Amino acid sequence: MDERMADLAYSAGWTLVRRSPERAGRAVFQRLADRAWRTHNDGTRGLERNLRRLVGPHATDSQLRALSKAGMRSYMRYYYEMFRLPAMGREHILANTRQRGVEVLEEHVRSGRGVVAALPHMGNWDHAGAWIAARGTPLTTVAQRLSPESLFQRFTAYRESLGMEVLPLTGGAANTVGTLARRLREGGLVCLLADRDINGTGLEVDFFGEKARMPSGPAALALNTGAALMPVSLWYDGPRWNIRIHDEIPVAAEGTRTRRIQDTTQELARVFEGAIARHPEDWHMLQPVFSADHDADRARRREIEAATWHGLEQRR
Repeated sequence: MDERMADLAYSAGWTLVRRSPERAGRAVFQRLADRAWRTHNDGTRGLERNLRRLVGPHATDSQLRALSKAGMRSYMRYYYEMFRLPAMGREHILANTRQRGVEVLEEHVRSGRGVVAALPHMGNWDHAGAWIAARGTPLTTVAQRLSPESLFQRFTAYRESLGMEVLPLTGGAANTVGTLARRLREGGLVCLLADRDINGTGLEVDFFGEKARMPSGPAALALNTGAALMPVSLWYDGPRWNIRIHDEIPVAAEGTRTRRIQDTTQELARVFEGAIARHPEDWHMLQPVFSADHDADRARRREIEAATWHGLEQRR
């Protein structure tokens, strides 16, 4: 799908889904999930590569496929709810959410201590942001810049409509990291997805028995500002959303600054590992996380670039 078509598709989604009967809309998105799973498309294969690390080498292919089917249904539920959330309403969101640990987070914010909430790609993170905002705690988050710019602006407007301040990961007029630090020093809440290295500068950690790459931002912000670093896990339970705000991870006290960030990020990965293992079908990770997959992706890109260059040379 090219950029213009993607923009039109998302625009149509936000317009049509909120106007359609909920039961019919959910059924459509489940059929889309099952179709992607049956055709074993790139996304499904990426999900299965990640889930294979969770279930281990002794799980059968049929067991892995059953888990990936549930995973794709959960993933497409996220997309349905993304389009539907602006029409759900505050009371519906609050009434259908079960939580554990929010009182500690809110007490930190009330006392003037900032909180870095670090989340894996589980459940519905947009809902989690809307839910905490509906409880009266504003938040700041970061969004990966998308192409075309109009699509990025749609996502920004959508999340802002749910009560979030949204900063671009790259290409913004202001210093995003500096703004996040300022929000935390002011006693605010910053929410960051933290289980995937997007820009290639992440740290290598142990994760499900392998090396994986995760961003250093949450640990670095906690170290620099004194904010509480609190992991958050999300999952579905029938029609309800579940949110668990885990105990604070203290910033590692020993070693150099680099070592402290590394050790703190490793502890964050450990908490993510336990949460994902309890609800693997709700981990929406279709992209490479593990270092071996990153290396394989880079090798494939080099092969494609080399083949393209060779083809150009042959035409000369």
